[in-house]
Formats: sequence, C-alpha cells, structure tokens
Amino acid sequence: MAEKRRRRRPERDDATGDLFPDLPLPPPSEDLVEMKGGIRPVWTEQKAQLIARYLKLFTFVTKHGTYIDGFAGRQNADAVDGWAVELVLRNEPRWIKRFYLCDSDPTQVAALRELAGQQPAPQKRADVRRIEVIPGDFNDAVHEVLRTRRLDRATFALLDQRTFECKWATVQALAAFKTVPTKIELFYFLPIGWLDRALHATTKNTHEIESWWGGSDWRGLIDMQHHEKALAFRHRFFELGYKHVWPFPIWDRQAGNRIMFYMILASDHPEAPKLMWRAYRQGVHGDQGWDQTGLF
Repeated sequence: MAEKRRRRRPERDDATGDLFPDLPLPPPSEDLVEMKGGIRPVWTEQKAQLIARYLKLFTFVTKHGTYIDGFAGRQNADAVDGWAVELVLRNEPRWIKRFYLCDSDPTQVAALRELAGQQPAPQKRADVRRIEVIPGDFNDAVHEVLRTRRLDRATFALLDQRTFECKWATVQALAAFKTVPTKIELFYFLPIGWLDRALHATTKNTHEIESWWGGSDWRGLIDMQHHEKALAFRHRFFELGYKHVWPFPIWDRQAGNRIMFYMILASDHPEAPKLMWRAYRQGVHGDQGWDQTGLF
C-alpha cells in the first residue's frame, strides 16, 4: 500500500547554496514517482515547458551549457506556448551558448532555421550563441556531433522521439561520451501511451524495434504494465553508468488518468533529481507537495 511521505527540506545544500533554499528532496531512489491526489499532472502540451524550466534551474547551478536536440521539430501543434527548443532559447540568463538541433523532416528543418533566424542580435559578447540546424537522421548525425562539435561540461541531450525513432545505439553513444566530470545529461521520452499498440502491430519486420530497444529480447516488454516498462528503461540507463535516473510521467489532458510519456532523466549530477522534481512540482503547477507509490 502506498505510503504518503512528508516533504523534507535539506538544512544546507552545498551545490546550490542559498540559490534554492526551499529545494525539496526527491522521492527515495528505489521508487517510481506516480502523481496522486494533491498534485495535478503535467500534460503532454506542457512537456516543453517542463524541459525549459528544468534547464533554467540547472543553469543557475552550472552557469553554462550546451543543448543537443536530436528530434527537434515541433511535435505538438496544440502547444501554443512553443516547443522545447523555442522555450529553451527564451530562457534568461542566456547561459546555454551552443545549440545543435537535428531533424529529418525538411519542413521541420525549415521551421528550425526560421526560429534560429528570429533570435535577437546579441547586445554584448557574453550573449553570443551558436545555433546549428543539422538536417538528417540524428541516429547517424550523433556521431559527427560528438566528434566535431564543441560540448560543455554541462551538456544536455533531448531525445523526444516518435515511437521507435531513437535507436538505442544513439543513446549508448551519448552516454559513452565523457564530458569532464560527468556524462551528457539525457532527457529520454518513452512513448508509453501507444507503445503497446505499436509492439503488437509489429509481427514480421522487427528490425526497427530491435534497433530501438538494442536487442532481440524486446518481446518481454509486451506483457509488462506501463510502470514496469518505465522501470525496465530506468534499469538500462543505470547499466549505461548514470548515477541518477528518474522517470517522470506526462499525462493526456483528454483522459486525465492516462500516461502518454515517461520523461526519463538520466544524469550524473547529484542535484539533477531535486531540480527536475522542483521543475515538475513548481514550474508548471505550483508548490503542492507530493505523494509517491512504492513498487518494491
């Protein structure tokens, strides 16, 4: 039976100092966060706001950053406030200096280039940014980006895929690239809302799923509940060497009890789970406390 845990406040936080004095601790590491009762969910049209809010909080700690968006085109026409990279570009202060934006759809590439061209001219040298739009399949382009582009110690990669679009080899390549002293931080979207249907629909040509999962043993996912699938991916990110991995549910507004995505945060930074929880809990809906459901 789920237990309601009281929110605790750390007496002191060496990494953030006095910047976030009310920073909450995340739920225990052996549990999966599930929204209940007192917390309103983050809806699918708000997920871009969640990403931008988190990066804003994190760069208050790092004071720098590089942003990689592997599938950067707008995916939700209903998100009137903008899509992820658009909102991240609006963040102030402008501490993220390099943006590498990839998409295989020519229409989306054109929209990304238009967005880059609309950015205000820098008023001072410290505001200068590099925004590069890379046309093509990110599963191929990722290797060139890692080999030839400049990356900061704090580098973030958003993998907001369309079902099986992101191959596991791409995730492995990003995780294997060491930016001293931490790995590239990943935001991986698991499309749980229609994943079962997609898995059941594939009976013959399984190559796409095998590339997405990274092996031929993907059929074990079919009989798993949604939260079990999220935990299976969480375990795989731990196997890649990440110290902190958290699946955050993103809900469908039209069917409020249906999770459409798990946004999986994978990071080596000890403050990352606290900051993402703060972004989730406060950034979209305001401070309302939290419940969690134990799974073990």
